[in-house]
This record gives sequence, structure tokens and C-alpha cells, in this order.
Amino acid sequence: MKALIVNQLNAPPIWAEMPDPRPNEAEVIINIKAAALNHRDLFITKGQYAGIQTPCILGSDGAGEWNGTQVILYPALAWGDNPPYQSKEFRVLGMPENGTFAEQISIPKSNIFPMPEHLNWEQAAALPLAGLTAWRTLFSRCQLKKGEKVLITGIGGGVALTALQFAIAAGAEVFVTSSTSAKIEHATKLGAKGGANYRESDWDKRLKQEAGGFDVIIDSAGGDGFALFPSLCNPGARVGFYGGTQGKVNGLSLQPLFWKQISLLGSTMGSPQEFQTMLDFVQQHEIVPVVDSVYPMSAGAKAFEKMSLGEQFGKIVLKQS
Repeated sequence: MKALIVNQLNAPPIWAEMPDPRPNEAEVIINIKAAALNHRDLFITKGQYAGIQTPCILGSDGAGEWNGTQVILYPALAWGDNPPYQSKEFRVLGMPENGTFAEQISIPKSNIFPMPEHLNWEQAAALPLAGLTAWRTLFSRCQLKKGEKVLITGIGGGVALTALQFAIAAGAEVFVTSSTSAKIEHATKLGAKGGANYRESDWDKRLKQEAGGFDVIIDSAGGDGFALFPSLCNPGARVGFYGGTQGKVNGLSLQPLFWKQISLLGSTMGSPQEFQTMLDFVQQHEIVPVVDSVYPMSAGAKAFEKMSLGEQFGKIVLKQS
């Protein structure tokens, strides 16, 4: 089969021949129709990830066919039997095991789920990792309720956009932040009530004046901007975070955290049971993931180049030609 291969770090992946997958007794072979990029894939090509092995086939997100059935793939392995957190053996699909950027993948049968009927291949491929991460952060960890006010930072990425769509479908009032006014405008077209450019001074004060405080904040960046969140929180608020691309938080004051009874809730991916619940929610509300662009899988290097620019609004998808 052919696959998008990372042979060396700090170099674009190449479309080349790889051995056909050989499933064990618990695995099945999926003919991949579409797959989607995540920042994890880009970080691996740059050597910014633990335990990198080359050559490898990246890709956590995927949708395809199995025995004539349209399926979507749970994007991780070995969550374990404890719902509150993952096992020590937990790992994300696509390195060290081969991932979805290939014509075929061998994967445990327990990882395949029926694809939501209203989605096409590209939309389905855009859902798994972003949908699972957004679902667990919003609902399992932050216990979002109808009518609450939500702030989602860094709108434009797959998880943030999916969290926006989920929160709106759940009856929340959602605001966003971004580094560009264009992305904020796109988000309002999806149903956001408003937003703020975090590159502008006093963005937090203006946003609080507009929104009046938040019950839930969803963040993936961390960094010094995280220290502003307590002032934006209503009493009893929950701050859910699933990443830390901006590094450690300087200047975070504990006083408003304990006085306002604010909860800081870290979240990573989610269990297969949460994945099924997320898919049911997507099917019920006919949620369609936002796709920024689609590339032939054989031209995957161009997709990686686009992701490195950080200008996308939605998922970048690879499709079999």
C-alpha cells in the first residue's frame, strides 16, 4: 500500500510504498477514505514529541470502509477500564503504531464505530480527535449546563471549533477569542455571541464588560494569558484545558480561585464510551465539523505546510484520490 511517511525529522512527509498491514486476531483492516491533520502530527515532524520512531505513518483521525460499512475510528488505544483517567498504556493513534495517513490501517475492531449518517468522508474524518477532546472537556470535566456562558479561546483550531458547536447545541451562550478579527467573525456566523482579539490590550476587560463573566472557559494554550481567566470567571466557574502550547502560566493568583470556588480541570482525549456518546450527540444535532481545506493524501506535504502557517479555520483533511 501507499502511505504518507515520516522518514526523518524536520522534513516534509513523503508519499511512498509501505508494507500492507497485517492484522492480529483482534484487529481488522480499514480502507481509509479520508484522514485529518492535528497539531500533534506537525509537532512530531518537528521532533517536538516524546518517543518518536521513524519511519512512521502519522494520523489519528480517519474514516473509511470495513466490510462495505462506513465507519469512523476511535483515535486512541488502551484507555483502560477506569473512566476518570487513562491507563499507563494509553496512546494516541499514529505513532508509535501506524496511523491513518495511508490507504489502509490495521486497527482493533473495538476502535471502529458507525459513521454519522449526515456526514461525508471529509467531515467524518475531521471529527474523531477534536470531537472526543471537546466532548470530554466540555461535558465530562466541566459539566456544561444549558444556559451557561462559555468562553472558548483560540478559535479556529479543530477542538475549539467543535467545542463551540457542541456548546451551542447544548444551549450555552458562547464567546470566543482569537488573534484575528476574521476568525472571530467566522465564529459568530457559527453562532458565537461575540469575541475578543487577545493581541489587543485590555481584551479581557472589554470581553467581561460585554459578556458579564463566564461559567465555563475552554483553553488549549496556557501561558500568561491563562492568568487572566479568574477575573473573567463567575463564582463556581470551571476552567477546562486540554493543551499548553504557550507554556507555563506566570502571574496566576490563587486568591480569586479559592474565593470564587473556581475549578481548574485538565483533560486529555476521552474513553471509547465518551466517543460513542459524542457520536450520538453529533448525530442527534446533525453537527457538521468545520473543514478548512482538503488535499489529496498523496499531496500531504502541502497540507503540513498549510498547518505550519496557523491560518486555518477548521480541520485540514487528506482524501484518497
